[in-house]
Amino acid sequence: MGGKKKPTLTQLARQLSRQAQKEAKRAKREKKVTSGEARTATARVIPPDPRDQNVIKQLQSMKVITPYTVASRFNILLSVAKDFLEDLHRQGVITYVSGGRSLKIYKPSGQ
Repeated sequence: MGGKKKPTLTQLARQLSRQAQKEAKRAKREKKVTSGEARTATARVIPPDPRDQNVIKQLQSMKVITPYTVASRFNILLSVAKDFLEDLHRQGVITYVSGGRSLKIYKPSGQ
């Protein structure tokens, strides 16, 4: 029946300016990622030492301990934080309070 209509000159100019803006945003975003992310990517997989007194003090100061709060406090991945909390629970540093399959809530053992 027919092909696609050709855009008018105004529509073509708008299209080109939008593409240029998208490319500028993408380049800016990539520049930010390469400057900061490269250093922290390797450290995010390694959890802190569970026997370190500074780590235990930080955990004791928290009223409620969830994987998200541990991940944000120690700058680690969420899955690593979940494993870290399970290890601390086995060692007796923290106590399991409540939770389900997706979220587990702990508290420090001293409280």
